[in-house]
Amino acid sequence: MQRWFFLEDPENAHRRATSDGIEKELFTKRALEEFSRAPPKDWLFRVRVPELKRGETVCVVGDVPELGEWNPDKSVSLEQEEDTEIWSKVIHIPGSQKVQYRYCICVVIESGLQVIVRNWETNLEARQIALSDISPSRKDEPQAYGDYDNIYHTDRGWLNKETVVQLKLFKNPVLWRPRYTNRTIYIKVTPLNLMRYNTNCPKSISEALEESLSTDNQDVLENPKFAYTEVASLTSHDNSFHPQEQFGKEFNYGDMLIFQSTVLFPSNVAFLIDLYIYSSKAQDGDPPYHAGFCYLFPSALQSSVGSAVLPVTSTKHRPLGQIELEYLVIRPLNFRCDMEISYSRYWKNTWCGLDVGHRGAGSSFKREPKNCAEVRENTIASLKSAIDHGADFVEFDVQLSKDSVPIIYHDFHVCISLKRKKQLDENDMLEIPLKELTLEQLKLLKVYHVSEGRSKNPRFFDDDLEDHQPFPTLQQMFEVLDPHVGFNVEVKWTMQLSDGSYELNNPADVNLYLDTILEVVLKYAGSRKVIFSCFNPDICSMLRLKQNKYPVLFLTVGQSIKYPQYHDPRCLNIPMAVKHAVMMEILGVNVHTEDLLRDPSQVKLATAAGLVIFCWGDDNADKATIKYLKELGLHGIIYDKIDQYSSKEVKESIFLMEARECQKELITLAAATSEAMSPPPRSNSPPMIKERILDVERARQDLDTLSTATSLESLASQYSDYQVTSDT
Repeated sequence: MQRWFFLEDPENAHRRATSDGIEKELFTKRALEEFSRAPPKDWLFRVRVPELKRGETVCVVGDVPELGEWNPDKSVSLEQEEDTEIWSKVIHIPGSQKVQYRYCICVVIESGLQVIVRNWETNLEARQIALSDISPSRKDEPQAYGDYDNIYHTDRGWLNKETVVQLKLFKNPVLWRPRYTNRTIYIKVTPLNLMRYNTNCPKSISEALEESLSTDNQDVLENPKFAYTEVASLTSHDNSFHPQEQFGKEFNYGDMLIFQSTVLFPSNVAFLIDLYIYSSKAQDGDPPYHAGFCYLFPSALQSSVGSAVLPVTSTKHRPLGQIELEYLVIRPLNFRCDMEISYSRYWKNTWCGLDVGHRGAGSSFKREPKNCAEVRENTIASLKSAIDHGADFVEFDVQLSKDSVPIIYHDFHVCISLKRKKQLDENDMLEIPLKELTLEQLKLLKVYHVSEGRSKNPRFFDDDLEDHQPFPTLQQMFEVLDPHVGFNVEVKWTMQLSDGSYELNNPADVNLYLDTILEVVLKYAGSRKVIFSCFNPDICSMLRLKQNKYPVLFLTVGQSIKYPQYHDPRCLNIPMAVKHAVMMEILGVNVHTEDLLRDPSQVKLATAAGLVIFCWGDDNADKATIKYLKELGLHGIIYDKIDQYSSKEVKESIFLMEARECQKELITLAAATSEAMSPPPRSNSPPMIKERILDVERARQDLDTLSTATSLESLASQYSDYQVTSDT
């Protein structure tokens, strides 16, 4: 039947629309009031968690005040059901809203104030309690820890209150008497408390050591409360961290052992290192004997990273030899992370063969001018150019100025222009570390790239163009660039080369350095996808342990004739890099294409380990090579001149396209939901044909499968869907 709606009196239409709008608004308000009056309900949280370690407790945390509002310190401890692996507790939760929650394994220092998160559920979607759900009973099968909707995902915790001290032994760390040279060595590290619990004043190290050797004072140096030590071997089949056995961990030549101790008060903790050796006459089943020991005191750990040579003493207090080790002290970030969501090891299956703009539009200071980008690298203009040509991610380098501002620049050194006293018409260049200049100085001075300073041939004369200025800040990048493009934030940090030299001497404290960068990212990233990367494996470990939100890729040169070799064995080749990534539970590796082209099977080595793999290098400056790398299964290819080498027909990031599709679905969902919630018809209205009913919860689940990290808030403001990024 034809409807003559265009003949209706406009005034009547306006009155009816106004009346319908008021009625719909009143209906919505009444519904909300009914929901808000719903009484709280008791809910039985019950989960099975096998193989807990001593001192660990199962907790639950969620999005309502009763469950801590995702704050780990306010998570609620469950109670263990006698002699079982089941933990449970009845908790009052709101009856007027959907509740989201996760289980976690914690060490509770002080309930409601201090908690160490050892492990937690990290499925992208948290567990949910719908308004209509009824609490389970103790007769029902308990939930399985980490398993939600047939998806299993848990991760180790991050540093909340505690400090991690890593002791690394590799190459030939122990030198001692010749008779022990070819013996199998077992090494064990034990943290010891230097303070008596009944005094507020710490004893001197000499007094503590003297008393520790006395048979009458064995309680002086005891294990610190809440301390936990694990060990991992880089070359073993299972190179993840595990608790130490009775006699520690076997060290083999060419291996790398990493002892990782979690402690609350590192300034009061020393480390006892015991060495065990099997007798030459030992038979099967005989234990090793205690050959010697040494102490590492907190006074030797004043800096965050360093090395130490410790004298080894026999059990009869005679000099036996020495042990050499490197240490890393990882302190918690001042910025507190919550447990709402984590992307640390999340990667969508459709994110494969992504195009990543190297330093934006490409490196602009190569030896061959024809291979250089025409826009200054690591500038806003360069990154915008890459985005305009379809980059899924843009990669850029971050380091700190002298006044601790995270800025975008690749090299550790810069050149500034000077004038000679007698030759006023000739410019000279002074090469200085970038870390010695404040942001204001970098902005005001005439600063050149090192290659420009050495060749006396400046390449760029665009000082009057704001977007082309070098040294933009990290905060600027988040504020001015398209939020639908991911950031691969490469953290610049000095590396030790195999000849013992460093790329940069006397750097800043690494904990303060990383904290400054991380706080900017956590504060300004919003819904953008972010991935951290670094060539230094220790930095990757710190980025993983200091925060729980963004993933990390381990950058590696591997076997190369183009670059010098690094000192750290984790940097030697792709297999070692893969083992380190697995050991530290990071997202993946970012390898040198030169090494991949030599042996393409190494791609499967990484993917078989469950890792994401990116690649970088000058070899990528070729369309055929990029196509080949994508066919190998690379998740991301970082390359220069994306405007020339990108094969995309539509110059948009994959995340923008995903967000647009998600936005369409959300609009459909909102419209259908609005229709389903319409008030009942008035008595004088014609009978309605058939009301359209929408399963909202199911629709939302379907939407969630379209996007990795879609937040409704970000999508409402302009096609967002973010959170993860690429590397180099």
